[in-house]
Amino acid sequence: MSGGDRSLEADWSAAVATLAAHGVAAAHEAFGRAGLLDPAIRPIQQGIRIAGPAVTVLCPPADNLMIHMAVEHCRPGDVLVVATGPPRNAGVIGELLATSLRAHGVIGAVIDAGVRDVAELRAMGFPVWSRWITAQGTTKHGAGAVNRAVVCAGQEVEPGDVIVADDDGVVCVAAASAVEMARGVLDRVAHESEIRARLAAGELSADILGLREAAARARIAPGNP
Repeated sequence: MSGGDRSLEADWSAAVATLAAHGVAAAHEAFGRAGLLDPAIRPIQQGIRIAGPAVTVLCPPADNLMIHMAVEHCRPGDVLVVATGPPRNAGVIGELLATSLRAHGVIGAVIDAGVRDVAELRAMGFPVWSRWITAQGTTKHGAGAVNRAVVCAGQEVEPGDVIVADDDGVVCVAAASAVEMARGVLDRVAHESEIRARLAAGELSADILGLREAAARARIAPGNP
């Protein structure tokens, strides 16, 4: 690996770590308020925040063959992203698949379908964001794809895009924009830190953010927020 390649890899790794540290809302704002998956995609756990490159999977409804086939494509730090067709009401990942995924370094899964064995997944610390929690089983014979562009919960995801997920939901950051977005996140965090200190000192957000003119334009009286 050349020095330039090592530098790019270091920048990428630092960007992913920054996005993981500061979470979905900061990444979404820095990404021009773009990239959010449908808010129906919810975590089965609380207090976990991850970011990593996407390994994408397209499955037919109620079939998880392609997830089994995707495991060998996964690398440490990856996030599995599963898109399916309607009705999306089967539990396509459970404890056994999660055990296999984690053994190959996957740090979490985002599923536009269901998940099951939730108690076991929580106990083993494998985070999942899914549309449903359901015990509905799956078949294992449907054709699909691995590491192709997919639409997951309304958002197009390319293999290698950075997936950021936490209690607020899931956002997809284009791979080519990750380093720039991480810089934007750091700028936003610094700005919000200054605002937080001023709020804690008793200043009003209406004054800090210059909202009184907007309120006047909206004809909002000072005593009638």
